[in-house]
Amino acid sequence: MSGLKMPAPDKKILSRRDDIIDALETIVSSEGVISHEIEMRPYESDGLTAYRQLPMVVVLPETTEQVAGILRYCHKHGVKVVPRGAGTSLSGGALPLSDGVLLGMARFNRILEIDTQNRYVVAQPGVTNLGISDAVEGEGFYYAPDPSSQIACTIGGNVAENSGGVHSLKYGLTTNNLLGVELVLINGDIVRLGGNHLDAEGYDLLGLVTGSEGLLGVVTEVTVRILRKPETARAVLLGFPSSTDAGNCVAAIISAGIIAGGMEMMDRPAIKAAEAFVNAGYPLDVEALLIVELDGPKVEVDELLVRVEKIARDHNAGHVRVSTSEEERNVFWAGRKAAFPAIGRLSPDYYCMDGTIPRHQLPKVLERMAEMSNRFGLKVANVFHAGDGNLHPLILYDAGVDGELETAEEFGAEILKLCVEVGGVLTGEHGVGVEKRDLMGEMFSEEDLAQQQRVKCAFDARNLLNPGKMFPQLRRCAELGRMHVHSGQIPFPDIPRF
Repeated sequence: MSGLKMPAPDKKILSRRDDIIDALETIVSSEGVISHEIEMRPYESDGLTAYRQLPMVVVLPETTEQVAGILRYCHKHGVKVVPRGAGTSLSGGALPLSDGVLLGMARFNRILEIDTQNRYVVAQPGVTNLGISDAVEGEGFYYAPDPSSQIACTIGGNVAENSGGVHSLKYGLTTNNLLGVELVLINGDIVRLGGNHLDAEGYDLLGLVTGSEGLLGVVTEVTVRILRKPETARAVLLGFPSSTDAGNCVAAIISAGIIAGGMEMMDRPAIKAAEAFVNAGYPLDVEALLIVELDGPKVEVDELLVRVEKIARDHNAGHVRVSTSEEERNVFWAGRKAAFPAIGRLSPDYYCMDGTIPRHQLPKVLERMAEMSNRFGLKVANVFHAGDGNLHPLILYDAGVDGELETAEEFGAEILKLCVEVGGVLTGEHGVGVEKRDLMGEMFSEEDLAQQQRVKCAFDARNLLNPGKMFPQLRRCAELGRMHVHSGQIPFPDIPRF
């Protein structure tokens, strides 16, 4: 079985493992260092479990100063560092290195400040996404980005991947709700980007860091904006005889100038799995289901519901059900947010994809994916953020059948290439990591990639922070400085799949 290529392990670093462990224990104490094989097993992969690698050592700091001390030591001694939040990444963004320190941020789990008057929250990066909304719910506020994994994923990881969620159509991704971060650079410098206000002077370094997947620095504090809960929020279930009809309905709603709070779509396999899992009241006799949520003043929501229903019926919707209570609205969303675990009932394994397309290309892409499903001989269930074109096809396979994992990966690569072909991008919110790294050439030229790596070099000239992620080839910064993109490439050895 072929393996995933990662940076070659440094034998000199591995020979100094005991010294590195001793040094880390002086920074965080022995309780914050995990070095035994069995105890490190939980850290050997993130949500992309097909690839696993034990780290050289795991360190769990509790303060920004400890993070700075760790990075300062690693920078001085040439030791690689992989930052990790909750490990829910689906792109292998937190895959460890055998000669690297795994820097776990789980102990940074406190909310530091809540200011409802100025509408912001300051939190440590290990606070869960949902934890922020829970902390301000009593005051009538919430944090808008809401990934399906919000009960587990952390706000620091959200910053690293620029995560979105079901309400990103109207309220944006993490980058649109982020006010500031405290960041530790690889040399141990502690810097602040942004603040507790809506905009900052100078270069938009906050925008640069958001979505940088742990390649530029380690986030130790996050300031996000919070929003008032809308006066009214109602959701409507719309069932269609085909995914094409549902896709066309999405485009028509957007074209009508209606900006829904959320607009999610599932096809028949996903509908059946989610309904069996949650009993949300989804219709089982349709090929595609849209969940459209409208929020705002009651009079506006009532008017928009009428308009959405008419548009849906004009596009052959045979099932229309509007939530009549907050409890019912939450049940509608519970089915959607449980769709990923629910799909686990359909197959021993599944591969969760993430790509984004222009909304008007949705029917074409769904038809092409159906053709691919037949060609590769693997079923696919579709669950995605229809409003902003962020697709999450779930490719069903059995890792116990020889060759099926490789086939699923080929299928997934074809989907991502299709996304780029129709004018979209390789990722919407899961990040590039190692999963999409070798497909970056489908979207960017060599000079594009070289320019991106020059940004990396400005922050981390020795390629010590999360190397092997995002870029198909590592290039030495000295060579990039000479604008020569073919020289100085560092080979990647293989990491086994499981």
